[in-house]
Amino acid sequence: MAQQSKELDPEVKDYAVEKLRFRDHFSTLLLSGDWGMTLLEVALLGSLTAAARYLPGDRVNVAGSMPLKEVAALLWTKAAVARLYNAYCEAIFFSFPQYRIQPPQEHALKESKDLCGRDQRQLEIIHFHDCLTLLSQFFFNVGLYYALPGFYPATAGATDAPHLVERGLKLVANHYVLSFGMYWMHRALHVVPWLWDHIHSYHHWAKHPLSRNTYQDHWLDNLMNAIVGHGFAQVLVPLDRHTFWFSQLFRIFESLEKHSGVSCYFNCAHSLQRWLPYAQMPHHHDWHHEGHKSCNYTFSALGGLWDCIFGTRKGGRALELRPEHITRHDVAQGKKPGRSRSIMDKPLFCLMPVV
Repeated sequence: MAQQSKELDPEVKDYAVEKLRFRDHFSTLLLSGDWGMTLLEVALLGSLTAAARYLPGDRVNVAGSMPLKEVAALLWTKAAVARLYNAYCEAIFFSFPQYRIQPPQEHALKESKDLCGRDQRQLEIIHFHDCLTLLSQFFFNVGLYYALPGFYPATAGATDAPHLVERGLKLVANHYVLSFGMYWMHRALHVVPWLWDHIHSYHHWAKHPLSRNTYQDHWLDNLMNAIVGHGFAQVLVPLDRHTFWFSQLFRIFESLEKHSGVSCYFNCAHSLQRWLPYAQMPHHHDWHHEGHKSCNYTFSALGGLWDCIFGTRKGGRALELRPEHITRHDVAQGKKPGRSRSIMDKPLFCLMPVV
């Protein structure tokens, strides 16, 4: 486990001087840092690829959907992009300390805790759920292919291909539907005591998140978000093949960034969506991780519109960051006090939008 220097550089606003190289910090390209789990992932994706390549197409392909070999290619691509963009996000964190959201003492190693604030027992539990997430997500994705023909869109004909403007509007609508479902699922995971204690609190063991924490949850947390997020959004606002690919990869970028620990122009996905109403940056979600009371804010997966509408928007450490990296709504909100509890903070009512 890498150790951080406690020396400070007065020229860099009290941010710690990094004595170790990036590769000494990096969380590894192995899935959950484990060779066995990585080989299991390769075996699952390899078996899907082999089935698509060697079995008759009329047995494995679904009419109205992209061929199975493209589904396999999509899953391979998502696995590779998640690793590469995680490496990018962590490189930014360790190379540009002036863009970090939390001060260096928050990420300093404490006793047997890692950079994100988790102890060894918590890391072992997360490792177990990483394995269950791998298995459940793989079978969920393949199951969707056969259970919902057309969910993975087929290539449209030359005359059926949607116009670029139509694609853009449907993409925005799809992402707002996705964000609405994930907003209420996420809020319910905080509000319903059983869901918090037994499922979502695992993700919040990371008080000082880095991009490596993004999918480190209870496996049911990841599965429920996949259902109410990507699942419902694609059913209600179906995307064409090319836009579907873009959406899947963009969501990886956005998810990794909001856990990256930095908030600046290096956040590609968040910078692209800053024009959206009440758009958020990674410092909003970082505040969500800092403590239990702070967890009552910033539930949106994309944009930030739902946090604004339902009164859960909070700028967090925005006013401590560089002015060019905060949003105009952070400036307007300033240091306004926290929100009061509403009827939607009752477990029954909070679950209603999802159910």
